[in-house]
Amino acid sequence: MSQDPALQGHARVAADAASRGLGVEIFARPAANSLVEAAELMGITPADIVKSLVVKRSDGNFLFALVPGGRAISWPKLRAVVGVNKLQMPHADVALAATGYERGTITPLGSTTQWPLYVDEGIRGRRVAMGAGEHGYSMFVEADELIVAFGATVADISVPE
Repeated sequence: MSQDPALQGHARVAADAASRGLGVEIFARPAANSLVEAAELMGITPADIVKSLVVKRSDGNFLFALVPGGRAISWPKLRAVVGVNKLQMPHADVALAATGYERGTITPLGSTTQWPLYVDEGIRGRRVAMGAGEHGYSMFVEADELIVAFGATVADISVPE
């Protein structure tokens, strides 16, 4: 989706979700000091909080990886699914340039460039919380609907933290 430059943060997320026919519930939320505290504030389990990570490929392109709370990217698993030998987490300024979002707010919804989406199989069938494009906001979305809306690749790409 081509992003309206006048829209920022969670407004960009909402506009992209609407264009995809994807129902999201965006809400303001207080800061939390841990995954467990964040989950308690939202009334969900830590595994229902999904980290949206932007990952740099060796060819200079990027991808999004969605991983449930309490888990981390398994680099060997993700490389195998993507079919590459090298992937890395970019510096914060590079992630911002690639998505239009600061770390801690990154989401594939409303990204300035629509990179391929890889989703850990552990979030299937769940209503999950994830970043909503700006600090102080999160959103709830049905993971299965998000997967369909993006034509995401679903695979085992994580390991326990």
